[in-house]
Amino acid sequence: MSEYILEINHLTKDFPGVRALSDVTLKVKKGEIHSLCGENGAGKSTLMSVISGVYPKGSYEGTVTFKGKETNYSNVKDSEKEGLAIIHQELALSPYLSIYENIFLGHMKTRLGIINWDTYIIESKKYLDQVGLHENPATVVSKLGVGKQQLVEIARALSKKVELLILDEPTSSLNDDESDKLLDLILELKRQGITSIMISHKLKEVLKVADTVTILRDGKSISTYDVRNDKLDEATIIKDMVGRDIGTAYTKEAVSIGEPLLEVKNWTVYHPDYHSMKVVDDASFYLRKGEILAFCGPMGAGRTELMMSLYGRSFGSSCSGEILMHGKPVDTSTPRKAIDSGIGYVSEDRKSLGLILIQDVKTNISNSSLDKLSRLGVVDSQKEIRAAEQYCDALRIKTPSISQLVRNLSGGNQQKVVLSRCLFANPDIFIVDEPTRGIDVGAKFEIYAILNNLVKEGKSVIMVTSELPEALGLADRIYVMNEGEIKGMLTREEATQEKIMHLALVHQKEKAV
Repeated sequence: MSEYILEINHLTKDFPGVRALSDVTLKVKKGEIHSLCGENGAGKSTLMSVISGVYPKGSYEGTVTFKGKETNYSNVKDSEKEGLAIIHQELALSPYLSIYENIFLGHMKTRLGIINWDTYIIESKKYLDQVGLHENPATVVSKLGVGKQQLVEIARALSKKVELLILDEPTSSLNDDESDKLLDLILELKRQGITSIMISHKLKEVLKVADTVTILRDGKSISTYDVRNDKLDEATIIKDMVGRDIGTAYTKEAVSIGEPLLEVKNWTVYHPDYHSMKVVDDASFYLRKGEILAFCGPMGAGRTELMMSLYGRSFGSSCSGEILMHGKPVDTSTPRKAIDSGIGYVSEDRKSLGLILIQDVKTNISNSSLDKLSRLGVVDSQKEIRAAEQYCDALRIKTPSISQLVRNLSGGNQQKVVLSRCLFANPDIFIVDEPTRGIDVGAKFEIYAILNNLVKEGKSVIMVTSELPEALGLADRIYVMNEGEIKGMLTREEATQEKIMHLALVHQKEKAV
């Protein structure tokens, strides 16, 4: 019997106007953790969708062999019956059902048409113990955090007697502690004999758990490494991913920083549903011209809520405090007024809040700046096309055309479309919330270059980030938040990861200047 549980030979997959996979060959050994790396648009998710039956036999060229037998899947259920399960980056749980209902949804057995719910409640505890989730099985999934929902997804896969588990960016929405727990679980599943394929842009995590790494670039399999024997490092992975040496990822170019451009004083935001609950409590800070200002802190610290409330009061039942630009009060009470005041915002949730997925690239770039493209209320379509093409070229957005639906782009290219729309509006202040979440190293480098270019042009940037090396590498100053309060501020010269964590975790509020 072959030592490989999965073999892919000369796989090619085409979509209208683009070849997503080209002659890909890949082998996965039984019982190993095999990581798949590559830039956004390299074909990783497409490859996993072919393997799992999302794209049925006949829609691609080449062969997929699972457990020694060539697959002939028509859908995902066919692959699940043979012991293959995929967990997508966007979790596929039903938020209004309980944990145990989600675990067994789609493969419950009945007797005379009746489901024995008690049996499934008891059985679900076995799988919850296996993944280390100590919650009441009757808990509604929407009440759980993202990390725990991820564990429910894995428990559901285990309930299907999974032999090969595919995880697509499993830690992209998790904090460091949740990520560590999930990686430990993947290692434990390996000890139980379960093979895993993990797609990840977080190279430290890849090197921590993977036995083998395969790298895709432009839809082609470029290289495969044995992590231990080949002494694989991040630099080698990055070079193979992008086809070039990108050098130091976090490079802050020296620029002239001017006087304060934006001042926020005593800003308080109340919860949208619980109107007496403060989500942001008496926050005060300033932003100077030509400065990159970072906001750090644990998940739930209030960073995103603060930024959304400043941009048109997009979060909260009510807000109080002052917003000054150039020393004068400004009205940012609606997104339109915020844009007119010179503030642009890029959301951390590009799919729900940043893009209109059913519209094309061109429309998503132009829809915040139609006044620049119209005369007497009529949009000049030629101007719109030229503007979209200009930003696609400048930001190197990979798309067959500007008429491509934005939902068909990779995550990194979707992020560039959101940035393009903000750039086209030409604000003085760019608020970017988790600008590099879920995108590859090459795309990150390009976005860092965009932020550096903005401040060189005299613009200012507020960056919310959970990646401390990103904040330390790019920011001129760092504000640290927790529990809705600004706990303190660190300059570029004095900031370290230890100091940031100390400020975030101490209870006593320190003076932020």
